Amino acid sequence: MVTAEVDVAVVGMGVGGEEVAGRLAEARRIPGMAGESEIRPDWAPVARRIREEATDNWDDKVAVDRFTDKGGQFRRGFGRVTGRGRVEVDGETFLARRALVLGVGTAPAVPPIEGLADTPYWTNREAIKAETLPASMLVLGGGAVGLELAQAYARFGVTVTVVEALDRLLAIEEPESSMLAADTLARDGIAIRTGAKAVLVAHDGAEFALTLEDGSRLTAERLLVATGRRANLTDLGIDSIGLDPAAHAITIDDRMRAGEDVWAVGDVTGRGAFTHVAMYQAGIAVRDILGRDGPPADYRALPRVTFTDPEIGGVGLTEAQAREAGVRVQVGVTKLPSSARGWIHKAGNDGFIKLVADAERGVLVGATSAGPVGGEVLAGLAVAVHGEVPVDRLRHMIYAYPTFHRAIEDALRDLS
Repeated sequence: MVTAEVDVAVVGMGVGGEEVAGRLAEARRIPGMAGESEIRPDWAPVARRIREEATDNWDDKVAVDRFTDKGGQFRRGFGRVTGRGRVEVDGETFLARRALVLGVGTAPAVPPIEGLADTPYWTNREAIKAETLPASMLVLGGGAVGLELAQAYARFGVTVTVVEALDRLLAIEEPESSMLAADTLARDGIAIRTGAKAVLVAHDGAEFALTLEDGSRLTAERLLVATGRRANLTDLGIDSIGLDPAAHAITIDDRMRAGEDVWAVGDVTGRGAFTHVAMYQAGIAVRDILGRDGPPADYRALPRVTFTDPEIGGVGLTEAQAREAGVRVQVGVTKLPSSARGWIHKAGNDGFIKLVADAERGVLVGATSAGPVGGEVLAGLAVAVHGEVPVDRLRHMIYAYPTFHRAIEDALRDLS
């Protein structure tokens, strides 16, 4: 039995779901919405959250009020798809006449290490919620989330060890980024173990013991698992609309369409677990649902930033990815301390600019900006990659003096 008919039903109220729901509510197209079990804050970038919101308690009522003030209806509970346009939430069934939008996000991925499931390990959520500091902490995973939290806790005085199974930190980024992260974290007193696969976890009530494949054993008061994220589609009921509940992500086209009158946005699409991707996709989905023109999704210039100190930002392809794609690569690199602003900045001026160009087309296909404000400097490089601005034109721009972004000019000179 249908409780109510609505124009659009949105399942999930993470950043992508809220953006879709709010914008459609503003367009007076959505009188109903179904939410997940809880409204969650933006959990990343975690280090920036710790710096800027350490005294702020997230109240999910803020997000609900923001949405309902626009004229939408909210239901708290686990939303399950039961058929075309149908969503059930705690006994209520909503029938969406125009669109069903899935924005249920992802959850921390927990590796199948023997003993781990039976211990009180932390994910990023528990690490952010913690009100007292442990004396020591093991961080399992050397990606962005693991490193951001590792550095934050180390600077609060916690003894931290990062354990990464691959041979370097930030393995999806440039090797230069990995080296920079390792060097700067080591200066914060963080022990780094790369190429170290965990095979056993134990907890005796007071501390964790992590056994590695080489037989070595690490101990700490807390264990943070930061080994990525995963979608859980099995309980969502999407098989009722012809989608695969066993898939790693929901397959979408370049308009966010997942099926007939079905759209998906955010982490669950597998296009990158970034807030900005969810917001970007939400805008495209809203336009498509409302029948408005606009460009399709284009991920060539997808930006990403690891909010450690220094920040490590990347956009587009790494050098290795470009070579694997058959691009005739030119690379230009400059160290930030050798720039005028780096010299002025002195302590804490670690960083570099790396440019990856397609020599045949004369445009950048990727770039890395690492430094005190690496994420901000990345903006100009993202424009260059997205807009396919000719390298020759970039060489003849005027770069403000003395700024960190002026180092881009030095990297352009180094292109070869």
